[in-house]
Amino acid sequence: MTPPRPLLRLRLRLCAVLLLGVACASTPERGTDATPSMQSEYTVAEDIHVRRLAPGVWLHTTLAGADFDRYPANGLLIEDGSEALLVDMGWNARHAEQLMTWARDTLHRPVRAAVVTHFHVDRTGGVPALVAQGIPVYGLEETAKLAKERGMPVPPDTVSPSQSLGPVEVFFPGAGHAPDNIVVWHRDSGVLFGGCFVKDGAAKDLGNLSDADVAAWPASLERTRQHFPDVRVVVPGHGQPGGPELLTHTQALLR
Repeated sequence: MTPPRPLLRLRLRLCAVLLLGVACASTPERGTDATPSMQSEYTVAEDIHVRRLAPGVWLHTTLAGADFDRYPANGLLIEDGSEALLVDMGWNARHAEQLMTWARDTLHRPVRAAVVTHFHVDRTGGVPALVAQGIPVYGLEETAKLAKERGMPVPPDTVSPSQSLGPVEVFFPGAGHAPDNIVVWHRDSGVLFGGCFVKDGAAKDLGNLSDADVAAWPASLERTRQHFPDVRVVVPGHGQPGGPELLTHTQALLR
C-alpha cells in the first residue's frame, strides 16, 4: 500500500536529515589538527613548558634555578622526519634529559642532534646530557673556545658560520649579544630563532651586556634581515615570540 503523498514527503525529508547528520558526524571540522590527540601545549615539568609554534616546530621554555631567579629561557625542538633537533637545551642537564624524553615518548621523534646559539649557560647548560648519550651537539668553534675558557659545558661538534644542519640553516650574522651568537632558520615554517641576539617586544633594555659588542650589533641585525627576507616568526632568547618587528625593536633599543 502506497502511503499518502504528504506522509511520503515527510519520510523523505527525515531520511535526508538523518543522512546529512551521519555525513557531518564523520567529516572532521575544518582547521582541526591532522593528529587530534596531539596537544598544542605541554607542561613537561614544573620548570619546563613546550608549545607548538608551527607544524613541526616547538618552543621550549625552561626556568633557571634560584641562582638566576627562575629566569625563563627559550629554545626550539624541530621535527625532522622520524627524529628531532634541539636548538639550545635548557639551563642544565635535567632540562635537556626531560626534553629528550618528551620528544621520544610524546612526539615519537627522538633527538638525534642539537645546536647551541652561544656559549652562555642558558644555551649550553644541557650539553652534558646529550654528550652522555652520544648525541652530537654543534656550535661555532668560537663558542667551544669561549665555553671552555669560562668553565661552561663545551659543545663537542663544530658548525660553520653558514651551514645547513638537517632541517635548519645556521647563520652567524656578526657579534651582538655575544661574540659568537648565531641564529637558526627553519625555512619550511618561516621561524627564525634569534636567541639572545634578539630582544622580545616587551623588553625595555638590552639585558646582559657583559659579553656584548654594542657597536657591531646593529650591522649584525641588518645582515640577519637581509639574509632571511622571508621571516614570519622570530623567537627571542627570552620572552614572547613575534614577527620581524623584533629585529626592528632590538635595533631601536641599541640607539
